[in-house]
Amino acid sequence: MKILVIGSGGREHALAWKLSQSPKVQQVYVAPGNGGTALSPNLKNVPLTDLAALRDWALAEKIALTVVGPEQPLAAGVVDDFRAHGLRIFGPTQAAAQLESSKAFSKDFMARHGIPTAAYETFSDPAAAHAYVDRLGAPIVVKADGLAAGKGVVVAATKEEAHAAIDDMLGGNTLGVAHNDGGARVVIEEFLQGEEASFIVLCDGKNVVAMASSQDHKRLKDGDEGPNTGGMGAYSPAPVVTPDVHARAMRDVILPTIRGMDKDGIPFTGFLYAGLMIDGDGKPKTLEFNTRMGDPETQPIMMRLKSDLVDVLMAATSGKLDEVELKWDRRVALGVVLAAGGYPLSPKKGDLISGLPKPTDEVVVFHAGTVAAGDQIKTSGGRVLCVTALADSVRQAQTKAYDAARTIHFDGMQYRRDIGHRAVKASH
Repeated sequence: MKILVIGSGGREHALAWKLSQSPKVQQVYVAPGNGGTALSPNLKNVPLTDLAALRDWALAEKIALTVVGPEQPLAAGVVDDFRAHGLRIFGPTQAAAQLESSKAFSKDFMARHGIPTAAYETFSDPAAAHAYVDRLGAPIVVKADGLAAGKGVVVAATKEEAHAAIDDMLGGNTLGVAHNDGGARVVIEEFLQGEEASFIVLCDGKNVVAMASSQDHKRLKDGDEGPNTGGMGAYSPAPVVTPDVHARAMRDVILPTIRGMDKDGIPFTGFLYAGLMIDGDGKPKTLEFNTRMGDPETQPIMMRLKSDLVDVLMAATSGKLDEVELKWDRRVALGVVLAAGGYPLSPKKGDLISGLPKPTDEVVVFHAGTVAAGDQIKTSGGRVLCVTALADSVRQAQTKAYDAARTIHFDGMQYRRDIGHRAVKASH
């Protein structure tokens, strides 16, 4: 069978890499793909980004299954369109994707269905937003209502930072937020203490299967300093997700969400990602929903998945996830993101990448912001590569990933040197 993965990042490279391992697969296409998928012998790039053109191509090529990586095509209704033309596609409809594409929709949904989350208010008027911050003080969280490639959240340590974020999100828009209908809005919410984890599940509208737990590192610099990014690295499993936390997350967050969406007439199919804040008592609260796999969490999760992903997604698109049990490698997977100079605000592009190691069973370099120029690979985005390793312990996975990262070079390359530090602490 032929499979199509939509997207161009590290998440899509990892999904395509995993799908291509299935004996049922004749060819995996990635649209538009990146430098890594271009040079992989098992993958083929399709230089299309227009969704209608891609749908026509998928019909002509008799694509048996399409998997959507990033949020933009979901918010644009790619799932509705492909389904309307009889194509099998895994992902949420445009209406269901609002759980991610609109912070205001998502917060109102959680309030309505009793899903634990931070207290919040939504504003389109800057004066009212500023007054709210003055009243509540800091730390406080300001979120843009719209897609912002993982960068539309400011955790403000001071009132000044919060005021600056409001001015930017409701005025300047340096983050390039894609506003929803009704113009610029911000959601301002209480700051939650605890440890974050990424809780990702597969849904078929009714049934849910949890992926392996993972944790990503959002801040640019070691010790969780610097600005928020799309994610500088991740590892799986996440020790903070104990069996008790896992049970609570399913009972208090995931299942009420799937039931609530169904009740509201917008059944949820696809990957559902709950960003959780877990407090000292092991109680999770929902920071946000994403309606797709996380990036860079997908890379370590795919390294650990032993089940045939094609079988899993065929079951998910047939409403038969209740018949699926996922098998995982018991080892730890850890991925380190190598970012371009100037990331996250003004990443450099066009630099030559050298020293890429050949993939092995235990170390794979997934490409994100890369492009193939002949047989050379150049940088083309902020997060360039994710060096992902599998080993018996977090420390060993760190060692393997960082050893591989040190062989790679491009001008301005920056990466954190402490990915997995919380897991190392937890293991002592």
